[in-house]
Amino acid sequence: MKTMTVGEFKSQFSEVLEAVQAGESVVVCYGRNHRKVAVMVPYASFKPSEPRPLGLLKGKVQVAFAKDFSLDDETLLAS
Repeated sequence: MKTMTVGEFKSQFSEVLEAVQAGESVVVCYGRNHRKVAVMVPYASFKPSEPRPLGLLKGKVQVAFAKDFSLDDETLLAS
């Protein structure tokens, strides 16, 4: 896995894309301490996260709204 600063990433963007297409992962670092902020990986190896449950009570409670219920943006923002 290759590591590079934001400046290197910007100046070598095309080459980085080619490396990623070839299967390599690239870590992007930022700041004086070279804090790792991102990883560019090949799309084929990217796995989106699973949908998260609504909360701890999922499957234990139900919510139902009346058919005539409506709430416009202005009312919602005012509350």
